[in-house]
Order: sequence, then structure tokens, then C-alpha cells
Amino acid sequence: MSRTIARIAVSAVPFTVDRPFDYVIPEQLSGQAVPGVRVMVPFGRGNSRREGVILSVQEESRRETLKCVESVLDTEPVLSQEHLKLALWMRDRCFCTVYDAVRAMLPAGMWFKNGVRKTTDKIVDMVELLIPAEEAYTAAQQKRMRAPQQAALLEAAAVAGVCSAGELRYFTGASMQSLRALEKQGFVSIYPVEAYRRPEVGAVAPAEPISLSGEQQQAYDGLRRLMDTGRPEAALLFGVTGSGKTSVYLKLIYEVLSRGKGALVLVPEIALTPQYVRLFTAHFGDSVAVLHSSLSAGERLDEWKRIRAGAARVVIGTRSAVFAPVQELGLLVIDEEQEHTYKSENPPRYHARDIAKYRCVQKNALLLLGSATPSVESMYSAKQEKYHLFQLTHRFNDQTLPQVLIADLRQELKNGNGSSISRPLQQELEKNIAAGEQTILFINRRGASSQVVCGACGYTYTCPNCSVSMTSHSANRRLMCHYCGHSIPAPDFCPECGGELKFIGVGTQKVEEELHVLFPETEILRMDTDTVSAAGSHEKILDRFRDEKVPILVGTQMVAKGLDFENVTLVGVISADQSLYASDFRAHERTFSLLTQVVGRSGRGQKSGRAVIQTFTPMNEVIQLAAAQDYIGFYEREIQLRAILCAPPVSDLFSVTVSGQGEAAVLHACVKLKDAFEHYLGSEPGMRVLGPAPLPVYKVNGRYRYSVTISCTASKYVRDTVCHVLRQLAADKTCRGVTAYADMNPQT
Repeated sequence: MSRTIARIAVSAVPFTVDRPFDYVIPEQLSGQAVPGVRVMVPFGRGNSRREGVILSVQEESRRETLKCVESVLDTEPVLSQEHLKLALWMRDRCFCTVYDAVRAMLPAGMWFKNGVRKTTDKIVDMVELLIPAEEAYTAAQQKRMRAPQQAALLEAAAVAGVCSAGELRYFTGASMQSLRALEKQGFVSIYPVEAYRRPEVGAVAPAEPISLSGEQQQAYDGLRRLMDTGRPEAALLFGVTGSGKTSVYLKLIYEVLSRGKGALVLVPEIALTPQYVRLFTAHFGDSVAVLHSSLSAGERLDEWKRIRAGAARVVIGTRSAVFAPVQELGLLVIDEEQEHTYKSENPPRYHARDIAKYRCVQKNALLLLGSATPSVESMYSAKQEKYHLFQLTHRFNDQTLPQVLIADLRQELKNGNGSSISRPLQQELEKNIAAGEQTILFINRRGASSQVVCGACGYTYTCPNCSVSMTSHSANRRLMCHYCGHSIPAPDFCPECGGELKFIGVGTQKVEEELHVLFPETEILRMDTDTVSAAGSHEKILDRFRDEKVPILVGTQMVAKGLDFENVTLVGVISADQSLYASDFRAHERTFSLLTQVVGRSGRGQKSGRAVIQTFTPMNEVIQLAAAQDYIGFYEREIQLRAILCAPPVSDLFSVTVSGQGEAAVLHACVKLKDAFEHYLGSEPGMRVLGPAPLPVYKVNGRYRYSVTISCTASKYVRDTVCHVLRQLAADKTCRGVTAYADMNPQT
């Protein structure tokens, strides 16, 4: 007897046992159960109901006894063949289950719980006039005395022709009962239509035609020639801050749309999406869609539907938007491509750049990476001629780069200034306020103080669940752990000796408080995760800063890149040392990029810009290079260090993290991992196994975390070996109670 078999990726299956599972498709579901749709299936010995996605349909299976698909959840495929192949590709490279990859591709509004979709479609009743407008007016006159609501509805429908029932009732004040009566009499037709929920953009005037400088035109011409090849291509657009990379993106998108294709633009921060959406809407109107996590589930679902239907051909979004189902993808832009936010820290642990490369290869599209401070990996690929390199060496308005002053915080302490605002920065702030110009101050830490210590006995408030100090938040007078969320009321005295408590370190709240003391009459805005938790709040803050010309904006890395305000002529970096000495081989790169990017927010209009960098190590080479905006000098220094460390891009790193509630059990599992890797990969050229080593924060929410790191080339054999060793560890009875996951080229 013939049977149709569906190969299904099932949800909630551990990576170590994940594989496509075979199920029989019942005859009554044969037309609905096709690749790309989600289904409910019985799974395991207890036949628990699980969600799954059909990867393929075939006639044969190696197993004789198979369970049946219970139900089909989608009326049509939600994933194309391209996305199904991508899910399998991600499983191999991101060490995730196929279903984890599938889930990452779909908007939150499409997810199911117990077989019921969490977000429903928005349905609107539409009303269409079925008789000529003249007849409608005549009928309205006849009904005016005995049925005034019906008469008003008929007159309004005669003007509108087709409109929503809600609009008709709003303008006439009539009831739905009167509208149904007209339908029964044959005057109108009422039918349901799905309506798209869209994020608010506001009124945007059409943009002027794009005018490119000589350098921009050269870059555009070269990139357009790459599109003409009809092959997948990758390019790096390396331009100083304010050089007009966005204008090149826009011109390329016009070209792509003229060829009947679509474009996808990724930005690193949600805070950047409002200004991009306004700009792109001014150029491309309603064909622009936006995707990011601050949208409601319904908005994300409907934007995704617009994209899939081809109604939106230009997509702007953060990391997860790289999966957007753009029709006939022709161009994929990753702006500020060096940012670590493009790497997911949760399963699947993908980098948007890698997904973008795969999609561009599948669609013969152009991948364009843009940055003033490209990642060392991208510049290395450009130097190796894997990417085409285009450069913009001057600002678009021919303004000089900001003048940078380095403030020595050691000297400030000698002079008796222990605040977070140095005297040079205070003087520059006074000048800016007097001139009516705006300032951005950057510090990459929220809260008021990062440590609370007793000055008498040295007692420190640390989180009971994590190996970190608790941060003081003055707004609600509490100490909070930024890892697990544990918080306690702020104490007045030391619990050990009753001594006076000292608040050490500085965050955005502390800077804001000190600024209010220095400039009591000056309005100050603060932008960090404490102030932008509500949907759209980041947009409101930036709108106020731009429209009301608020003098000072204090923020974390949300304000460090991509923002473009004409009246900002001063940028201050409160502490350049915070990220410089982190225990990570990318610490210097991150610091250089952050400093260069935040300095570049100044002087982007007609007025010249200045920047003040505060540091305890003013002669540090990284800080000096960032102050000089010398990326090439930094790259040449950094690539030599990476070669010595055998770190990306010279070599690949595989980090296997083990966690558990018992530190000894975690270390035992790490030793087993290290022995297994040395056994299987010992003959690989240049291979090194490092660890076990504790993570920088080695205890989070009661679980200890250690890692074993492999340095070698990321061949398929190495990837398969990592998977095999993880499966061995999961099956090892001596390692129960611990979990392990792998990540290729982690960002932390």
C-alpha cells in the first residue's frame, strides 16, 4: 500500500538528537500538508503534541511503523524552498535545531501556542455600493423620513463607492443594523477584507532627487557594474563618518527597483530605524516596510505579509529582518556592519552577515557592507579581494572631521575634580549651550553607580545569583543585577559594620544628575534601556531632541552610531576606558569603533564639530588612533595581533560553553570536551584547544559557566566533529545536570 511521507522538523527537540522525523500524511490532509507549512504531530513515547514544519514530501521511509500528522496549521506555506534550505544550512553552521532556525525566520505574530496562533489577522468589513450613485441619492431621499440612518449611509456610500464599514458609521453616526438592512435590500455589499496593521511613520514630504559627489558617484558606478554581472557579489563601502554612504544606498535601491527587484537594508539598533524609515519613505513611499522587535506582534506579522506579497519591495530592519521574504532580492545592505548586535546571542546563534551572504548567493544579489569602521574580518576579506572595496574619504558637505580633545582624568583627580564631567568637557558644554547648539554625551553603562562598597570594611553588594556587582539606580532607589533582574532597596548603611557606603563607577543616571547640578536651567534627555522600554519611546526621545533642539542628550551605545542631527556640534565620551580593557580579543576593535562612531556624530551639518574623549590612559594607542580617525593605522596594528592570537579572521574560533548548578560538574564536563576535541582534531593543521576557562561573568542566575575554545579553520569535518562531541557529552551519564552549546566565532 502506497503512502505519502512528510519529513518534519519538530519543535522542542534538543540539538543533540535533532533530525527530520518521518510522518505519514493522512489522505484527508494530502492537499494541505506540503513543504513549508506547519503541522501538529504526536512525538515521543507519550505522544505529546508538538508543532513542526514540513521540510519535504516523499513516497518512501526507512521505517515501517510511522505516526500520522494530526493537523495542518497553515492554509498555505509560510516558508519558501529557499528558506527551508537556509534552515538546514543554519543547523550545520549555527549548531541549532532546524526548528530553531525556522522560528527565527517567522514574525512573532505567526507563532502558535497549543495549536492556536497567538496573533489573529485584522479583518475589516468593506462596503461597496451596488447601484449607480444617482439611484443611491434618489433612494436616500425616499428614506430620509422613515429611515434617516439608512439615508445618510446611502449618501455617504454614493460619494465613497467603496470604503470600510467603520468609516461609514463614523461619518454618519449610523448603526451596523442600518448598514445590514441596506445589504438585505440590495443597495450595498458587505464583505470582509484583511487589513494591514502598520507602524506610524507620520507625514513625510517627497524627497528631492539624490545628488552625489564625485566620490559617491564613483562608488555608485562601481557597485552598479557589480549588479550588472548577474552573479552574486560582495562589496565593502568604507567611508568616513558623514561621507554620505546612505545616499549611495538610496541610489542603488532606485536602480534595483527599476530592474523589478527588491532591497533589504539592515541597521544595528532599533533607535536608528525611525530616521531611516522617514528618509526611505520620502524616497519610496508605501513600498517601504519596517521589521524590528519594538513593533507589536500584529504590526510585525502584517509587515511580513506585505513583504511576502510583494507590496513592500524595500525593507528596513534590525538583525532578524535578514530573513524577510523579499520578492526577487537584488540588493542587501548591512549598515554599520561592524556592530556586534548583528550576532545573535540566543539559539540560533547566527551572524546576520553570514545569512546575508547565503541569501545573496541564492538570488545572485549584491551584498553591500557599509561602515566608517569596518570589522577587521570585513576589511581582511577586502584586502584578500574576496570583497570589492570602495572608499569615501571626505565628508559629503566638505566639512572637516571633528576636532578631538583628549581629557586626562588623572589630572582631573589631582585637581580635585572627582565628577564624571571633566573641566575641558564642562567648558565645551558651556560654549555649546550659549551658542544654542546641541551635544551628545556617551557612556556605555546605564544606572547611577556600578558598585556599592563600604568605605570601612570593604563589603560589596553582589548579586546572590550572579558573579557581578549590583548597579545602583537612583530613579527608584534600588540596587539591580543587569543579568538576572534581582533587585533590592538601596541600603543606607553597610549590613556588616554599619559603615558609610561608597558609590563607585558612573552610569547614565549619574551623568544626568551631575549635569543637572552643573546646568540647572538646561534641559537634558537620557536614552538607555531604562528609558526606551516602551514601544516607540526611543523614537519619541530622538524626535524631541531633533525638533525641540534639546541642548544635551546622554545615552549608551544607542546614541553612538548612525544618528544624523545638523545642530549637534559637540560629542563627549565620558569614559573611553570602560570597554578598552575587557577580557576579549575584540576589546580594542570595539573601543576604536565606538569612539570613532560617536565622535562622527558631531559636525554633520554646516557647523564644524568638536569632541572630548575622557580617559585615564590618554597615551593609549587605540585612543590616539580613534582621536585621529585613523582606521587604516588601527587595522594594520590589529591584524598583526589577530595573527599572533590565531583569532578571526586569520583563524576561526569554536566556543563550547558548559553550564550547570554545580561548578565541579561543569569543570568535569569541560575536561571531557577538551580531551575529546584533542583526540578527534589533534591532526588538524594549526588546531589548538584552549580552556576550560570561566566566562567573564562565570555565574548567571545560579548557573556556573565555563568554556572550551577551539582555534582552527572552520571546515565541515571540524563542524561535524563539534556536533559529534556534543552528542557524546549529552549521552554521558557522568555529565548529567549540565548543558552545553557551541558557537562559531562568538562576539563575546
